[in-house]
Amino acid sequence: MAFLKTILIIVLIYYLFKLVVKMFAPKIFGYAARKTQEHFNEKFGGFAQQEQARQERVGDVIIEKKPSKGSRSNNQVGDYIDFEEVE
Repeated sequence: MAFLKTILIIVLIYYLFKLVVKMFAPKIFGYAARKTQEHFNEKFGGFAQQEQARQERVGDVIIEKKPSKGSRSNNQVGDYIDFEEVE
């Protein structure tokens, strides 16, 4: 009898768990989706606003300058060594 009682308790817990998951899973996934959307809007929201601002000014001439670099690197890295084959 104890074995059947244990099996009945396990089956009852399983079905209660399924019922609770069906009730709360959409709310949990909705919360996770909202948080993910807020995170992406926080990280990438500025790009969309800049793109919208650019599209609103159709026909305007915009000149964007690149920042000037103060120091330029020297292309000469080292000495050139000419090797000869030895036979």
